Amino acid sequence: MKLTLSRTAGLICTVAAGLASLSPAIAQQSATINRGLVELETTGSDGISVRIAEDLSRLIDDGATRRVVPVVGKSSTQNLIDLKYLRGVDLAIVQTDVIDYVKSQRTLLGIDSLTYITKLYNEELHILARPEIKSIDDLAGQKISVGLPGSGAEITLLNILTQLNLHVNITHDRPAAAIDGLRRSEIAAIAFVAGKPAPLFNRLADTKEFHFLDVPFTPLQNTVYVPTRLTSADYPQLISPEHPINTIAVGSVLFAADLRQIPERYNNIANFVEIFFTGFQSLQGPGYHPKWSEVNLATEIPSLRRFEPAAQWLQRNAQAIAVQNPGQLQEMFSRFVDERRQATGGAPMTDTEKGALFQQFQSWQRTQRP
Repeated sequence: MKLTLSRTAGLICTVAAGLASLSPAIAQQSATINRGLVELETTGSDGISVRIAEDLSRLIDDGATRRVVPVVGKSSTQNLIDLKYLRGVDLAIVQTDVIDYVKSQRTLLGIDSLTYITKLYNEELHILARPEIKSIDDLAGQKISVGLPGSGAEITLLNILTQLNLHVNITHDRPAAAIDGLRRSEIAAIAFVAGKPAPLFNRLADTKEFHFLDVPFTPLQNTVYVPTRLTSADYPQLISPEHPINTIAVGSVLFAADLRQIPERYNNIANFVEIFFTGFQSLQGPGYHPKWSEVNLATEIPSLRRFEPAAQWLQRNAQAIAVQNPGQLQEMFSRFVDERRQATGGAPMTDTEKGALFQQFQSWQRTQRP
């Protein structure tokens, strides 16, 4: 049956009217879904930053007015670039030595417009090697995989090797592919920076094929790196209780994009900060990653500028921040003393000696408050 011209025109008008009536509903639904949305870029799932982003999402998401969406990026360096230029990325987790590297190489213009919300946890340098590689000196002239170009592992490793005057051949493979290359003797070692225990190594079965190498700590590293250890508690299948591995750690930072010209997204980040900082202590409880125990929201990074709403929150809550979790602070202080004395060859301190030193530290700390 053929439609007349008038009937065809009437049908078109009816459809158009129906679509027009749907437009406000679609716009309203879009606005509802995007309300309070913050996108947080992490590195890959072989490290722990994805889990950290998931923890933040659980804390922040109220199902109606705010939400954190984790975005898996390529590398710490790429995260900085994406935070500066990629549409939609509001926050990113970045290593502190990567920031210094980008600044020194001038590879990212306008980096000073980015601000940090807080220093997060430390990430440990893991060097997994074949059995014939007995020490870091044996890596001279060998192939070492550092992940994708611009990875945090590449920058950290090159900094350390430069200080040790060691020259190696860098290769760029995804971590899982690097493990296969290690098995086939195509490379001598893998360098990987991630908070311990890193999922990449936890997925390895009990094996005698590989082992972690000790990484020496030198005074030249004091401004960026700190001495630490990998233990059997972190990697029971790779480290014996009697032989912990000495290595170094680098801080990670939660950065915010420069969104001062986009008020809605800027306010979303400000709201994120309010909920994150106010509910921070719950992140140190059961069900969240243990690395949250290393985070001190008030830690300052002198070379960087803090996101203004974060700075204002800390000023309003300075007294509460100063007195929270004294037991945790003492535990962190004790671990710092142990690692520092081990790195410098000093004799271990007893718990009594560390307790007395901590009391002296608290007395000194009180004199520093305005």
